[in-house]
Amino acid sequence: MTGPSIGVVAIGRNEGERLVRSLASLQGRTGRIVYVDSGSTDGSVEAAQAAGAEIVVLDPARLFTVSRARNAGFFHLLETGDPPDFVQFIDGDCEVQPGWIETAIAFLEAHPDIAAVSGRRRERFPEATIWNRLIDLEWEKPIGETVAFGGDVMMRRVALEAVGGYDPDTIVGEEAETGIRLQRKGWRSWQLVDEMTLHDVAMTQFRQWWRRARRGGYGYGEAVALYGAPPERHKVVESRRALFWGLAVPGAAVLGAFVTPWALLLLLAWPLQVVRLILRGTPPLQAVFLMVGKVPEALGFLEFWIKRRLLRTAERIDYK
Repeated sequence: MTGPSIGVVAIGRNEGERLVRSLASLQGRTGRIVYVDSGSTDGSVEAAQAAGAEIVVLDPARLFTVSRARNAGFFHLLETGDPPDFVQFIDGDCEVQPGWIETAIAFLEAHPDIAAVSGRRRERFPEATIWNRLIDLEWEKPIGETVAFGGDVMMRRVALEAVGGYDPDTIVGEEAETGIRLQRKGWRSWQLVDEMTLHDVAMTQFRQWWRRARRGGYGYGEAVALYGAPPERHKVVESRRALFWGLAVPGAAVLGAFVTPWALLLLLAWPLQVVRLILRGTPPLQAVFLMVGKVPEALGFLEFWIKRRLLRTAERIDYK
């Protein structure tokens, strides 16, 4: 290869055929590929070896987190050969789109103050289920400077190395946590309009969507605990919305009904807010589930504060 050197860190856990497609999408387009496995039992490690990837298997004695997995792959690249100039991180259920690697490298080379660049992630089968469609809508990100650059991202190695990598103890929202530390060091992160990856969420059940939303609320709690104070005030607004719509409004309606049945009229605030979101341009399906999702988000936020802040315990939160 000529020009800058590019390493890849792919992470996964029981991704099956999706991992095979992920690694195939990278063949011949980068330098070394490292696959980090978090306790797979489906032959993922053997499949990655067959694809020519270097393997790192995480010790199951410690809590599995995606940030820990990304760190393991990143530091493996640094410690076992010539460090690459750039590192493409990718989740094992994603495939890199043609042209993305070249686009990301060109952008980073043209903007030396940018540490991380992401593009458009799309669902491979958005019409397969309503849940897939909702996730595909979620991937629509504002173009331009950002803090939360996502799990699939091209990183400048010296920038990530300067902040010590990802925080291995962050369970949810590790990208934004890293983005804030990069920002404090003078680096910037950027979201491009270009196609980056295909994601195969394969979500088929409401309980998976609910658990994912609860995971998001847990991440709000982590974010507020770490960076809720000025100047970042990270996820403070989102947390307040989740607690208001997911807990305060329904709670006041139910408790107030013991005093007067008129209190149940408070629940009309929900459909009115859905209409408001639609009038502001939110797709109707997404508007409905943005509101329904406030309940699991609020529960996840409370779960963080009870478990991490009071009981000092933590667990991995999966949804599939």
